Amino acid sequence: MFGLFFGKPRSKLGKFLDKNGISQEWLIKKSGLGRNTISRLCSGDSDHEPTARTIKKVMNVIRKEIDPNAKSDDFFDI
Repeated sequence: MFGLFFGKPRSKLGKFLDKNGISQEWLIKKSGLGRNTISRLCSGDSDHEPTARTIKKVMNVIRKEIDPNAKSDDFFDI
């Protein structure tokens, strides 16, 4: 619920992390992606389009650690 306290605009991924009490730092460590990349993915910045490789890394972590049935469409507008 980190972004909710500060009124930051959040993406679908950011809202998912907030709802599940997961920190961006956790996702950074699990995915091997950089802090700036995860921050951009979780912000409400619709101008940022992640690469397929980045989406795959995030989805691998989410499916392995949280929800095996998660789909990339749930988090990214592809």
